[in-house]
Amino acid sequence: MDKYTLVVLAAGMGSRYGGLKQMDTMSEEGDTIIDFSLYDAIDAGFQKVVFIVREEFIDQFKQQFDHKLQDKVEVEYVCQELDKIPSGYPVHPDRKKPWGTGHAVLVAKEVINENFIVINGDDFYSREAFETILVALKELDKNSYDMCMVGFNLAKTISENGYVSRGECYVNENNELTDIIERTHIEKVNGTIYRKDDKGNLIAMDEDTTVSMNFWGFTPKFLEQLEKDFVGFMSERSQELKSEFFMPTVVNNIIQENKGVVKVLKSDAKWYGVTYAEDKPVVTSAIAKMKENKMYPKHLWQ
Repeated sequence: MDKYTLVVLAAGMGSRYGGLKQMDTMSEEGDTIIDFSLYDAIDAGFQKVVFIVREEFIDQFKQQFDHKLQDKVEVEYVCQELDKIPSGYPVHPDRKKPWGTGHAVLVAKEVINENFIVINGDDFYSREAFETILVALKELDKNSYDMCMVGFNLAKTISENGYVSRGECYVNENNELTDIIERTHIEKVNGTIYRKDDKGNLIAMDEDTTVSMNFWGFTPKFLEQLEKDFVGFMSERSQELKSEFFMPTVVNNIIQENKGVVKVLKSDAKWYGVTYAEDKPVVTSAIAKMKENKMYPKHLWQ
């Protein structure tokens, strides 16, 4: 039987949140957002979990999740660190952060041999999203560069407390991704959603725009493209202080080179996340209501 893997991006430091938000509890029962993603993924049929974390927090993650996942799924931990790069590339001496989402997935290359999905550790996606993407993941030829993703409605992914980053998606009549552009500053101002361009100008966006929340489905071939593109990235930008190697950039390269297609699966679910500390009450309230409505058991892992 084929195995399907969940990769959780959890190495971010939460600078805008003010702490390690991946480990912050969001319910009276002590659940993190990751707990709900794990619960939904296992319920949907995923058999393996790979956590991508920082080395300084790995013991904390193991203490939080190992006992919950024991005998439920296979578990791997991989550390994303600044120095986990090909040899021969000079790095800015003041750089502190690793190299972004593409680099994060690349460091897990040795423990992924099957079709897999990638999610953010601080995003609540909904059970429907996991069930939907697993169906598409099973249809991907393991030896192809074909991909899938769950796209969300922009208006349902905005924080009321500041700007967010989103991948703006362009989709054709066959529900295939034709382009994705990383928008690093999107915010709501007086009821209208805007993005900032490179010059700092505010440009209005349609609320119904499909955006990526880093909910991707890949085959192992994607890791080969990641490795190739990361070498190119480091050749050009290794000495920059804050440059990041974004996963959607690699997706775009595959599309533009006609190597593979991305099936876009839409979700109408409300996204919840904690970009800012002020977002937490919204998330905790939503989780409490979902438990009250029996969408989740009061105690997830009992």
